[in-house]
Amino acid sequence: MILAAAMNPEAFSGVEDSIVRLRKGDPDALAAIISRYQHRLYRYLLRLVHDPAVADDLFQQTWLRVMEKIGHYDARRSFEGWLFAVAHNLAVDSWRVKGSESLDEPTGFGRPGEERLASGQPDALERLLDFERGAILAACMHELPVFHREVLTLRFEEDMKLEEIAEVVEIPLSTVKSRLRRALEGLRSAMAARNKERNGA
Repeated sequence: MILAAAMNPEAFSGVEDSIVRLRKGDPDALAAIISRYQHRLYRYLLRLVHDPAVADDLFQQTWLRVMEKIGHYDARRSFEGWLFAVAHNLAVDSWRVKGSESLDEPTGFGRPGEERLASGQPDALERLLDFERGAILAACMHELPVFHREVLTLRFEEDMKLEEIAEVVEIPLSTVKSRLRRALEGLRSAMAARNKERNGA
């Protein structure tokens, strides 16, 4: 598996150099690039498809496509944006082929979301409350349409600028802004509804 082959901690440095080497046809350069982006890319795909097996398959396909298309990569452009755009396009192709989840329709309740990594060592009650809040937030995100989940993930988990998101998703900046606004409104509404349910209102 590509993921297992790239667990070299040294690979986090010199990514630009590795991209240059990969463009020159050096396949060994790929390991450093994968190590730099693997966790973020997989998380992004998992947010979109909500199925670890499908996310893993798309993850593999993304890196294969990167190797195929690296010669067409424009070095003046952000590599990160280009990489996520490749993953985005593969996910869209996957939905079209399988005819599964629509890009426009909200999903059901389904799985509550991915486990969150704890930061620091809060006491047991704080960890429990933090996990519960995280699970509620993940469940509410799961109910949003895919294109809303995507902009939220890219903006707040991947910390991308709005212009970068527009490049990844290949939509105008104004559309990114409106999607993000609607996504946040939808998330607030879903959270409010969940809180009402929990409080028995």
